[in-house]
Amino acid sequence: MLNSNSFHFAHFDIIFHMSTEEALVKLKTAPFVELGYAKADTHRRIRQGSTEVVYGAGKTPEQSLGIVKALAEDGGCVLVTRCPKETADLLSENLGCVEYDRVSGICTVGPRPVPSPNSLVCVVTAGTSDIPVAEEAARTAEALGSRVVRIYDAGVSGIHRILSKTDTLARARAVVAVAGMEGALPSVVGGLVDVPVVAVPTSVGYGASFGGITALLSMMNSCSSGVSVVNIDNGFGAGYIASMIDRRSAPL
Repeated sequence: MLNSNSFHFAHFDIIFHMSTEEALVKLKTAPFVELGYAKADTHRRIRQGSTEVVYGAGKTPEQSLGIVKALAEDGGCVLVTRCPKETADLLSENLGCVEYDRVSGICTVGPRPVPSPNSLVCVVTAGTSDIPVAEEAARTAEALGSRVVRIYDAGVSGIHRILSKTDTLARARAVVAVAGMEGALPSVVGGLVDVPVVAVPTSVGYGASFGGITALLSMMNSCSSGVSVVNIDNGFGAGYIASMIDRRSAPL
């Protein structure tokens, strides 16, 4: 759906005389909504398949509200990450269909896409302390239209726990493996599945974990094929990538 604030009538006249391919390129490079403090990319869903995501930290509640209102005009689901509670409260007061999760800091505005019948992303954590990052990944994937199964507290110190879930992992189109400490979980998971594993190092751990750097380096040196690594505590990035893989996969 085109945003009336984003086009001048001249654009429609130009597009009318274009070929289909030329018009599509024009639509994909269409203007944004100028808010002064932000430029809301209202056509990102046309170019990339998903609405622009709002990073809530560092923005005032009023700034986030203005951006979300501009992005929500096309009726899609708008995702706000690292969302402070006061921002979520303001969004809830001014916009309908707002869901806020305190654990992950994820706030969604608008209806979520309905997952396809074969959609499945598994989000696995090594420990309970990794759940906030894992929930950011899981709720991001859900907001983008993926079905998510959570497998929490299945780290390598009790290897039987993850081995008991191999049937579930085998059905997944993508797996997100979240771990702090020594960061071994993604390598184990990578050896059990034939789909991409997105590894997320967390800052969970004692002194020599160096705020997640130890887990990050361990994951980047994984000997399991098919393991890719995102930044420390970046559950959003992992969930986004996993959902893209899930939604692009051929039906099982």
